[in-house]
Amino acid sequence: MSITTNSTTTVEPTGGNGPNYMFALTSLTFLFFIWGFITCLNDILVPHLKNVFDLTHFQASLIQFCFFFAYFVVSIPAGFLVKKVGYQRGAVIGLVVAAVGCLMFYPAAQQQVYPMFLSALFVLASGITILQVSANPYVTALGRKETASSRLTWTQAFNSFGTTVAPYFGAILILSAATAEVGTAEFKAQEAAAVQGPYLFLAGVLLLLAVVFQILKLPKVVEHHDPAVADSDSGSAWKHSHLVLGAIGIFLYVGGEVAIGTNMIDFISLPEIAGLDHAAAGKLVSFYWGGAMVGRFIGAVVMQYVPAGKVLAFNAVAVMALLAVTVMTTGHVAMWSLILIGFFNSIMFPTIFSLAVTGLGRHTSQGSGVLCLAIVGGAIVPVLQGSLADIVGLHLSYALPILCYAYIVFYGLKGSVPKQA
Repeated sequence: MSITTNSTTTVEPTGGNGPNYMFALTSLTFLFFIWGFITCLNDILVPHLKNVFDLTHFQASLIQFCFFFAYFVVSIPAGFLVKKVGYQRGAVIGLVVAAVGCLMFYPAAQQQVYPMFLSALFVLASGITILQVSANPYVTALGRKETASSRLTWTQAFNSFGTTVAPYFGAILILSAATAEVGTAEFKAQEAAAVQGPYLFLAGVLLLLAVVFQILKLPKVVEHHDPAVADSDSGSAWKHSHLVLGAIGIFLYVGGEVAIGTNMIDFISLPEIAGLDHAAAGKLVSFYWGGAMVGRFIGAVVMQYVPAGKVLAFNAVAVMALLAVTVMTTGHVAMWSLILIGFFNSIMFPTIFSLAVTGLGRHTSQGSGVLCLAIVGGAIVPVLQGSLADIVGLHLSYALPILCYAYIVFYGLKGSVPKQA
C-alpha cells in the first residue's frame, strides 16, 4: 500500500495506521544539525591551518576547495546510489563515509602534512554529499507540495543551529588550544594536534547515527510518475529550465556564502575592523550563523503566505546592500554588516533547492544530484576571492560575492518559474 502526496512522489508507510511524517522529519532534522556542525568547522580550520602551515589566502582557500569539490565529484554517483538503495540506506552510507573522513584527521595532525588534511576533508565532504542527496528530497516528499519550501527551510533551520554552535566550540577547542609561543615548532605541533580530539568525537557520533538510521523504521519514499505531468516528466531533468537555472543559483549562492564565512575570522581580526585575535573572532562568527538559524525559522512562516521566489529575491537584494556597506566602511559597522548577512542568507539554499526540484517527478533524484553537483561553487568562488584578497586586500575582496547575489535576484523573480520542457 502506498499513500500518494500532492507531489510526484509516494510515501510508503512501514506499518500501522499511516505514515509517521513527524517522526521521519525529526530523525532527518538531526542529520541536518550534525552536517551543519561539521561543515561550519571549516571556517575555524581555515585560519587555524593558515597559522600551522603559514598559508596565503589562496592556499588557505584550498580547504574549502577540497571540501566542496567533493560535491562535484560525488553528487552524480550519489544520485544513482540513492536511487538504487533508497533514501534511508543512502543516509547510512553517507554517515559511514563522513566518519572515515573525520578519522583521517588524526594521522594528518600527527604527520603535520597539509595535503593529508585536504584529503580528509574531501572524504568527509563525500559522505556529507551522499547525505544531502538522500535527505533533501526526502524532506520535500514528506508532506504537501505547496509547503515543500517551508518544510525544507524548517529542517534547514536546525542545520543552521549546528552551524551556529560549531564556531563557538571550535574557537574554544581548536583556536584556543595552543599555549606555546606563536611561530615556534612547538606552537605549530600544538595547533595541529588541536583538531584530533574534536574530529575523533565527531567520527564516533557519525558512526552511532549510522547504526541508529540502519535500525529506524522510516517511511519509504518512492518516486512516482504522475500522469498529470507526463509531458514535462519525460526525457531528462536537464530539460527543465528552472532546474538548470536553479543549479546556477546553487553554484553562486553556495560560492558566495562560503567565501563570506571562510574569510570572516581573518576579516574581523584586521586592525581596521575589530583587531581581535582568532579565538575571539571565531566566537563572533556564531552570530553570523545564528542569524541564519533565526532567519530560517522566520522564513518558514513567511513563505506560508508570500511566494518563495519573491522572498528569495528580497533577501538577495538585502545581502547585496550589506556587502556594499562592508566594502565601503571600516570598524564595527563593516563587521556587523558582514555578520548580519547570515540572517538574509538563511532561506536561500533550501528555497532555491525546493523551487528547482518542483515538478521533476520521477527525475527528482537526478535533479537532486544535479543541484548537489552545483555546490561545487563553494570550491570555486572562495578560491577566486582568496586570489583577489592576495592582490587587493581582504577588505576589498568582499565586493566579489555581490555578483553572486545579483543572479539570485533574477532566479527568485523569473528563473524559478517552471516552463514546459
